[in-house]
Amino acid sequence: MSANPRIAFFDGIADRWDGWVDLGALGPRLAAGLVALGVGRDEAVLDVGCGTGNLSAALLGHLSPRGRVVAVDISARMIEVARGKVRDARVAWHAADARALPLGDASCDRAICYSVWPHFDDPAAVARELARVLVPGGRLHVWHTDPRERINGIHAGAGEAVRGDVLPPADATAALLARAGYVVSAAAEDGEGYLVTARKPGGQGA
Repeated sequence: MSANPRIAFFDGIADRWDGWVDLGALGPRLAAGLVALGVGRDEAVLDVGCGTGNLSAALLGHLSPRGRVVAVDISARMIEVARGKVRDARVAWHAADARALPLGDASCDRAICYSVWPHFDDPAAVARELARVLVPGGRLHVWHTDPRERINGIHAGAGEAVRGDVLPPADATAALLARAGYVVSAAAEDGEGYLVTARKPGGQGA
């Protein structure tokens, strides 16, 4: 994992990250998004690329006392910042590569890749690993609350480690997930954001 230059990059910006985000506006938007995604109150939700924990915090506000969050990020410093501001026994934090999750098979009901998909060297491998940890019928969401063009523009000027981290068109991400064995139910992008939703075969949605 240490060979990935993004680790040092994200470790280096972790303490500044929330200063670049309008948290007052983001929180309600994430909360509304979780309702629109149909996240169940009792689910075990995997927050992939959790960063400083903003989606994890929204998830905890949405879930019941029985629900739980598994928050994973490649940056140990991002995890430290997140743990410092999100204190809840329902969340488990892991510094780990999304291609090798420290989780059991079929251990999560849903996985959300929020504002992280462009940073994966091998998104197909990530998709396969997420399928491993999802229950049959579990959902995967690739989600951004900014338009693709803005995201790619930010990365292009953000530093060598992420300069080539490009978010592809939603239909290309949908095609990748379909090749990985998922059943894609939505793929859309506009000036407000980006969302691809897919389901692992099996379960009640079979």
